Amino acid sequence: MTPSPSPGSVPPAVPDEPATRAEPIDGVDTVDAVNSLVLHATDNGVSWLTLNRPDAMNAVTWDQRERLIGRLADASADPGIRAVVLTATGKGFCAGADLRGAPPAGERVAGDVARMIQGGAQRLITAVLDCEKPVIAAVNGTAAGLGAHLALACDLVLAAESARFIEVFVRRGLVPDGGGAYLLPRLIGPQRAKELLFFGDALSAAEAERLGLVNRVVPDGELAKTAREWAERLAAGPTRALALTKALVNASLDNDRSAAFAAEATAQEINMTTADAQEGVASFVARRRPTFRGR
Repeated sequence: MTPSPSPGSVPPAVPDEPATRAEPIDGVDTVDAVNSLVLHATDNGVSWLTLNRPDAMNAVTWDQRERLIGRLADASADPGIRAVVLTATGKGFCAGADLRGAPPAGERVAGDVARMIQGGAQRLITAVLDCEKPVIAAVNGTAAGLGAHLALACDLVLAAESARFIEVFVRRGLVPDGGGAYLLPRLIGPQRAKELLFFGDALSAAEAERLGLVNRVVPDGELAKTAREWAERLAAGPTRALALTKALVNASLDNDRSAAFAAEATAQEINMTTADAQEGVASFVARRRPTFRGR
């Protein structure tokens, strides 16, 4: 069991415990090395996932990406996990993708780049969007490129005052990946999205909040405390209802009215079979506060 943290702090993040261990290479346990890149802790129904490459501004390696995808899938399947917080160590949230750790590739042929993007950055963003538990981004510093999209794919975004968001792709003559051209127009409209994507200027946390990319900006020293408060409120909520609500909102951006209304009716049908929905109705009738158990 993870030891209880002090009030307002992030739970002590620890390396994942692998089911099997890789053979040491040159005296270094490679599994431990990989696991240390994404620290994991659970507390009060909240899964804390912490990117841990501060010297590289938490640029995401191939191994980190796969670890995050796996942990998000685990959170969906685990009834004991009812909310997720994604954050990072050091001064940067995530500087984008670091492809230097990817498995070696042979001669490049047509289609390789598309497959790499689909199997890499897009899979990571999809894992966040499709996670059945609410995901909070606690952005502690610079979020650039894929790092910005990783934060914006989360259901709620908290940002420290020192955080910045940068669409760096244009600076390198690249097309945005990791769902940037999908996420941004849906959050702030196409013209604002084009401004960010065309110019690649750094966006302060305060400006990101003004545009609607961030839910709330807090002093740097209060980021962990606020993330904990929000996550624990979500973890105390009706977990299945939140999952269905998340799916409805995400799908509504791509559906017409009739499809959205049909999905809403189906979600209501499913949700009314849950214990939390029954508890919610019973508590309303009894005029008491409901106690949700995530079932």
